[in-house]
Amino acid sequence: MDPDRASARLRVLLRHLACRSAGTVIARHTSGVGSLASFHPQQFQYTRENNVLSLEQRKFYEENGFLVIKNLVSDADIQRFRNEFERICRGEVKPFGLSVMRDVTIPKSEYVPSEKVVSKVQDFQEDEELFRYCTLPEILKYVECFTGPNIMAMHTMLINKPPDSGKKTSRHPLHQDLHYFPFRPSNSIVCAWTAMEHIDRNNGCLVVLPGTHKGPLKPHDYPQWEGGVNIMFHGIQDYDKNNARVHLVMEKGDTVFFHPLLIHGSGRNKSQGFRKAISCHFADANCHYIDVDGTSQKNIEKEVVNTIRKKYGFKDITLKDVWAFRGRVVKGERINL
Repeated sequence: MDPDRASARLRVLLRHLACRSAGTVIARHTSGVGSLASFHPQQFQYTRENNVLSLEQRKFYEENGFLVIKNLVSDADIQRFRNEFERICRGEVKPFGLSVMRDVTIPKSEYVPSEKVVSKVQDFQEDEELFRYCTLPEILKYVECFTGPNIMAMHTMLINKPPDSGKKTSRHPLHQDLHYFPFRPSNSIVCAWTAMEHIDRNNGCLVVLPGTHKGPLKPHDYPQWEGGVNIMFHGIQDYDKNNARVHLVMEKGDTVFFHPLLIHGSGRNKSQGFRKAISCHFADANCHYIDVDGTSQKNIEKEVVNTIRKKYGFKDITLKDVWAFRGRVVKGERINL
């Protein structure tokens, strides 16, 4: 989408908001996954009945907060996403609203557009090629199990975890994604995260703490790491270090779906290559925005809004406005978000 069209879409969204009332399958893993035996169908609260997930899969997600579906996205689609990412890195395409991020260890003065200095592209909702990921029928078939039939794509990323420089900045602190989201209910939000190549502990696979999706949203902030921390890599300040951890070893095309309260992160990339994954957070279009004033999310609101104001010159934009622009309907109707 060109800047004029994107700006027009943003203005329409802002007018729309102003007129409304202010309402605010499983990969290899280590031990520690919860038991399935204690479940009864009437206890399901994190999944919906639509004859896609097996009873065992529903029980697993209910207990653990994540589910891996093997070989879900084709090699051909992954190659297309890889090609588009490389075009973005070379500066050949510049989708409006896209954030291109580099590792904190790379000085701005040394930044030369290439795949080797970009650690992540975020908010690719205006790049039609990358956004195809969010519309793949094989992805949405499973997303609907968690969101229902009216589906919004809310947050998009392609992660290019670089080889660690020795300062351990390629790791991602343990966190809950709901910390970033000013909309609820949390049980109607799900992330789809697809491996674009073989991913294991050597190149920084995801690590999850099973069952933590049943707990509350915890306070987050920047961890005190000596080597530095990448922008907006907030982490949980207090969590049970005795909680079992599961390292998700995934093959290209494998996709993990997980709850926004699930505590997760990733280790440093000890390999010599870049570890790629593509993801999208989806939400039920019936979700509603909340006011984060007085909550632990106030710090991320301030950081996000200040970043957007500085980047685009918007003076009166709010966190709700930011998310309304990021969101795109991918199935059914756009209702609240």
